[in-house]
Amino acid sequence: MTVLSTAEYAEISQDMQRQFSRIFETIALTKAEIQAAISATDVWIDANASAFNLALPLSTRMNLTAKQKTRLFFIVASKRLEVS
Repeated sequence: MTVLSTAEYAEISQDMQRQFSRIFETIALTKAEIQAAISATDVWIDANASAFNLALPLSTRMNLTAKQKTRLFFIVASKRLEVS
């Protein structure tokens, strides 16, 4: 996977702000701070992709594509958000 573009960061920022607004949560960050947080998250995901891959069972590692592994991560992370 590649690191996202500046335009994609802006899109994520807008989506994030809409989602927080929809659930009536405030974000005590400036737009620049939100952009920095998005960038840091994106860089962390890129830097830790191989560790995530190695944590998966061998059959999963060998049989899922990179996009499928990303979807797996997203599904699990989303479920954790629901139960917290």
